[in-house]
Amino acid sequence: MPVGDGPMTAMAPERCETLAELREAIDALDARLIGLLAERVRHIDRAVVLKTREGLPAAIPARVEDVVAKVRAEAARQGFDADLAEALWRAIIDWSIAREEDRLGKSKA
Repeated sequence: MPVGDGPMTAMAPERCETLAELREAIDALDARLIGLLAERVRHIDRAVVLKTREGLPAAIPARVEDVVAKVRAEAARQGFDADLAEALWRAIIDWSIAREEDRLGKSKA
């Protein structure tokens, strides 16, 4: 039985009786992760508007470190490898900053 509601829910791992069921659950989790990342990108795009209004650059190092610290803490709280979480988030942050810089440059043109 799936956990949660909707088509992108995943079966709890202990309820998976076959590798096929487990793979289906992982695929559902992957779809949810992509959805959350796409939502995060929409927030990054909004940050461009707000940063332009406030005269802020794309990269704000103190904010980057604050985000990483929060991600590490949340990873530890949930029993997820904090080093892996940090590596993933630094890649996401680097990509996000590049996206913001591209859009900030276009908004000045």
